[in-house]
Amino acid sequence: MIIFPAIDLRGGKCVRLFKGDFSRETIFSDNPSAVAVKWEEMGAQYLHVVDLDGALQGETKNREAIRSILGAVHIPMELGGGLRSLESIERALTGGIQRVILGSAAVENPSLVQEACHRFGDRIVVAIDARDGIVATQGWESSGNVSALDFAKQMADYGVKTVIYTDISRDGTLSGLNLEGAIELSKVSGLRVVASGGVRSLEDIRAVKVHETDGIEGVIVGQAIYSGRLDLKKALRIAAEG
Repeated sequence: MIIFPAIDLRGGKCVRLFKGDFSRETIFSDNPSAVAVKWEEMGAQYLHVVDLDGALQGETKNREAIRSILGAVHIPMELGGGLRSLESIERALTGGIQRVILGSAAVENPSLVQEACHRFGDRIVVAIDARDGIVATQGWESSGNVSALDFAKQMADYGVKTVIYTDISRDGTLSGLNLEGAIELSKVSGLRVVASGGVRSLEDIRAVKVHETDGIEGVIVGQAIYSGRLDLKKALRIAAEG
């Protein structure tokens, strides 16, 4: 089980949004690389980085911050936000990113997913960001007009092995993880699932650990570690238990 500390980038700063609402932003640091180093020093083994500006505008925007993070840590990093062409995907993967996350592009251009999976295998991850069971796109501003479960099955058919499932209604709220939704997604599609959105305590981490055998690869933690509600070191110890 992997715990992915989240670093969301906007305007070169490390921020968190409430339910994906860009008007409800909290800035936690103007030095994202220092945040990345902090999580690595606490024992994190993988970073989850999202270019929020890129997600809205359809192309990578926080390049300097991303490069600074890559240069500051030694652990692998996955990147999402604005990666909507094979060229941008390849650029990221050859530039030091371990795996890329396709969101809006996967909904709007499924053939890109097929080609990317063919070329880069399991270094391609798809984000399934859902509001009331319907996939959202364009930085969560628009509806993809497809159910999360149907979309997951389609992605499995196209060669995807891992998806990140985020319940938007819980993201950044500290209201608890929608683990049931993540498990259902895995059962329906056969995909490995990283659960995201609403993690608030070690109990959420323990619950994910229990369901490792139900296709849950890991969990993304954000607001809880930034606010101090969740002790990342303790969470990592739970994740590492046999």
